[in-house]
Amino acid sequence: MRVVCDPIPGLQTVALSVVAGCGARAEDELRSGWSHLLEHIVFKGAGERSARQIVEAIEAEGGNINAATGYERTSFQVRALADGLNLGSAVLADLVQRPTMDEADLTREKQVVGQEIAEAADAPDDLVFELAQGAAFQGQPLGRPILGTPQSIATTTPETLDAWRTSLYGPKTLVISAAGAVEEDDLLRLAERDFGSLTDEGAPLPIASCASFVGGQRAVAKTLEQANVVLLLPAVGVRDEAYFALRLLAEILGGGMASRLFQEARENRGLAYAIDAYSETYSDTGILGVFAGCAAKDASELARVVAGEIEGMLKPVGSSELARAKAQLKGAMFMGRESALARSEQAAGQVLLFGRILDPAETAADVDAVTAEDLVKLTERILSQRQAVAAVLGPRSALKAAPAFERALFG
Repeated sequence: MRVVCDPIPGLQTVALSVVAGCGARAEDELRSGWSHLLEHIVFKGAGERSARQIVEAIEAEGGNINAATGYERTSFQVRALADGLNLGSAVLADLVQRPTMDEADLTREKQVVGQEIAEAADAPDDLVFELAQGAAFQGQPLGRPILGTPQSIATTTPETLDAWRTSLYGPKTLVISAAGAVEEDDLLRLAERDFGSLTDEGAPLPIASCASFVGGQRAVAKTLEQANVVLLLPAVGVRDEAYFALRLLAEILGGGMASRLFQEARENRGLAYAIDAYSETYSDTGILGVFAGCAAKDASELARVVAGEIEGMLKPVGSSELARAKAQLKGAMFMGRESALARSEQAAGQVLLFGRILDPAETAADVDAVTAEDLVKLTERILSQRQAVAAVLGPRSALKAAPAFERALFG
């Protein structure tokens, strides 16, 4: 296993992350949602501790414990006072190596996750993203919800889920990362004590195929006060040389109140209260996205405005606009590094993706190196694929926004 230590002078707390470089993207359709369900069930009991004893032990030392499942990573996290590292390491080691996997607990947790799935379906601003993701990567792991479906999680048993655990949480997939009030010798000692006997005993994970952006429209009528709109275009992955150009492209389009979409769609035209552009990147692919909430009568016009602003990126941006976007992006990245947990998670992610830690100065230099011409080239690259996703959820009169977006972009 790989171990990352990031001491931060002056802190009285430590963040410890145990991160697997696998998540929902490793699942086939029959096992959709298993990684997320597994993340839940290990908290029901592990090692010699019950579910209650796990949280009480961590909280008794002033800490907290959490976990998260994504498409390409699963993370277990402890925040604690400096002297809580010893306990935190032991508890996280139990979670990934020695969960109890009780059948009654699993039955109850399936119900809990089923409620989580239902809650996401009832939340329009969650459901519209799920619709868009499903259209972008239809028939692929990236196109399925991380939570899975009630049908796919219902098939799990303690035995099948434990077999999935041994595949997902092996020494080749795991990184231990700590930041804050931590010393390297102490972290290495605990890593050896708690994870040194871990072996690759599980079946190999399915080999993930390269994702392919499919595109399409998802227009769903629902009785709501507003239309929820997500518009996506195929972009680049985190390893691509145009990664920072993508981040800056999203920032200029809709990253803040000075962005083009905010100024044009909200300030100049009053079409939306909330409108944002963003990028989502994976190891080999990515998306450029726009989310907006608007009145149903304005949805089609809003879609055309978004298409126009994206096409506007085919012309070089001015030096002051580019400089502002770079300052905003670097500010967001460096402000995020002021959290010990963010640093431990970021370091683990970088090791999993690149096999090393990226120096912040190196990252800042990469951002500064992006030119206006780079943004034009990336926009041309994105639009040349002539693929898009338009997902609309809301009153029936808003659904015309989906074809309006594609017509405005591609004719």
